[in-house]
Amino acid sequence: MNRYLDVSSEVANALQTGLPVVALESTIISHGMPWPRNLETALMLEEAIREQGAVPATIAIIQGRLKAGLSKEEIRALADGSLRPQKASRRDIPVLVARNGNGSTTVAGTMIIANLAGIKIFATGGIGGVHRGAEQTWDVSADLEELAQTEVAVVCAGAKAILDLPKTMEYLETKGVPVIGFRTSELPAFYSRESGIPLNFRCDNEEEIARILHAKWNLCLSGGVIIANPVPETYSIEVSRIDSLISKALLEASEKGIKGADVTPYLLARISDLTGGESLEANIALVANNARLAARIACAYQRMQRH
Repeated sequence: MNRYLDVSSEVANALQTGLPVVALESTIISHGMPWPRNLETALMLEEAIREQGAVPATIAIIQGRLKAGLSKEEIRALADGSLRPQKASRRDIPVLVARNGNGSTTVAGTMIIANLAGIKIFATGGIGGVHRGAEQTWDVSADLEELAQTEVAVVCAGAKAILDLPKTMEYLETKGVPVIGFRTSELPAFYSRESGIPLNFRCDNEEEIARILHAKWNLCLSGGVIIANPVPETYSIEVSRIDSLISKALLEASEKGIKGADVTPYLLARISDLTGGESLEANIALVANNARLAARIACAYQRMQRH
């Protein structure tokens, strides 16, 4: 284990005894949802994973220590803002460690720490990607580069709908990252089940996904895999409606001079306002759906590792 890494006793025991483990990010706790829904959601996600027979490992950086598995008190401190965590991606980790800082991990940051701990499956809401207007701004999430190099499978509802989804898919293809639709042949668009973007690979059961992960990493093909899991149908928002609201929120963000890491939290909060909270409920439903699927995949992958 890395000397900067703390693995909770529950997660360490699971890893040592061959039990399935699922990583969870912490940015969704500190920057993705309002208090106290963020705390309720974080604890609900851990319970959802346990109900499927796996062990949750919420990941963050606390007082300069990389944490794989948090206590309820640590999760609460991230949720209520008392730790004042900054969003932590690959570039931020060494600075936070050196300064004994607090960080809530993005998809990229979570993948790095999960990989250090030996956790192969990770559940999140949506990955980052190529931002709209990136041909002028060059705003491309570090999540995509991490997926190209770090051997962790990410279960998500596609990329966040605020992004340029066709460009994000092109980037992933260039980097050799498989995008597998779970019971869908179309890329989910976070809040919506459809995007109009076809996928090359579809799997209808967890065992087949586990076989693909096993084959990829045993072939020494570096990098991660995306398992794209559509939002539950009850919570899906029509693409045309959400797109118009995203365009409105993007224009407002531009007018207010909001840039960089502040853009995504602003847009998520603004879209929640514009939908009367409907998008927040969809966000919670989809990340719970992803956590349950990730746990089932982790169980299937662990069974395969034993043979």
